[in-house]
Amino acid sequence: MQKITTFLMFEGRAEEAMTFYVGLFDDSAVLDVQRYGPEGPGPEGSVLRAAFRLAGNTYQCIDSHVKHAFGFTPAMSLFVECADEAEHDRLWAALSEGGQVRMPVDNYGFSKKFGWTDDRFGVSWQLNLS
Repeated sequence: MQKITTFLMFEGRAEEAMTFYVGLFDDSAVLDVQRYGPEGPGPEGSVLRAAFRLAGNTYQCIDSHVKHAFGFTPAMSLFVECADEAEHDRLWAALSEGGQVRMPVDNYGFSKKFGWTDDRFGVSWQLNLS
């Protein structure tokens, strides 16, 4: 069992994001989804709590029923060490689509191919090819 788990809080798009991420990486799966019932407090059927695996690592997510004045921050990002250029290109295309590019893919000296983007859900990703 993983002692420390990254926990992602969405406002209504947790299942969509989780399903998208699971489709991008090998050794990935939705492990458990608990949903709000008719008694709430979140909208019925939205994600009360879910667990999923990406490339062997476990994550959790929720749909917050409380509106808040903050979202995800790039100060905390998911760093992916890509196996090859094809994987880097595939992940970059998927994760940057509809998102905000922070550092376009380039050779920055510390890596032959690196890019940093926030995806369409606001989660920050750094993709690296050493």
